[in-house]
Amino acid sequence: MPELPEVETIVADLRPHLAGRTILRCELIFPTIVRHPGPEVFIDSVAGMRIAGVRRRGKYILVDLENDLVLVVHLGMTGQLRLVDPVTPLQKHTHAIFTLDDGRQLRYRDPRRFGRLLLGTEASLLASKKMPRLGPEPIDPDFAPDELYRRLRNRRTSLKAVLLDQGAIAGVGNIYADESLHRARLRPDRLAGGLSRKSVQRLHESIRHSLQTAIANRGSSVDTYRDAWGEIGGQQEKLLVYGRAGEPCFTCGRPLTLIRLAGRSTVFCRRCQR
Repeated sequence: MPELPEVETIVADLRPHLAGRTILRCELIFPTIVRHPGPEVFIDSVAGMRIAGVRRRGKYILVDLENDLVLVVHLGMTGQLRLVDPVTPLQKHTHAIFTLDDGRQLRYRDPRRFGRLLLGTEASLLASKKMPRLGPEPIDPDFAPDELYRRLRNRRTSLKAVLLDQGAIAGVGNIYADESLHRARLRPDRLAGGLSRKSVQRLHESIRHSLQTAIANRGSSVDTYRDAWGEIGGQQEKLLVYGRAGEPCFTCGRPLTLIRLAGRSTVFCRRCQR
């Protein structure tokens, strides 16, 4: 699933090309990809709308329109959002096409159909629970170690589970949870509420470092992720533990361990992460 670095890469790619453009029309090839409002209302509502900007919140892409409306794109596990010329061959599993006033098309493709499109004001989408309430942004300069400590100290579940909880911290998924815990030398199955302030400080630094490094390398293409131009990222070549179960730890050489935690495969080093 695309996580914060992948979504941030797509948003940064699209922002200068979409800001100020107008959506002339929308075609829904797979209408049920729209979860709110109904597909026909969605099509009518976005047609003629000017795009004020593009931003990210957690793993969500937010396209700001007129009248405080927001077009929300969640990529799910295999979603891709690309800006193309209209002559570009239509790929299989393309579910939505937004035609812009400069002639180009913004296409949403999702082979497994776990993603979704939403339209409404942020307040209405949150109130109707169509969009979840998200925790703080871990790369925000205002996100301090003390805030992370506060969010961990009363949790009676594993560290990995808390990092995956979007209501606790927004944008971290399986890849960067494993990477961050390894950099912080913390076991993923350790109880979150038992961390000292020193350990939380280390985890805070490792989360930010893992995410910012991945953004600099344009995300991890470990499966279907592609940027807004259809290109792969580069962070998958630099991952320390994710996807490397049984391979030697880069630090100590011991084979990395694979366990199931919080419903997700989890890779860590038993020697380095004690």
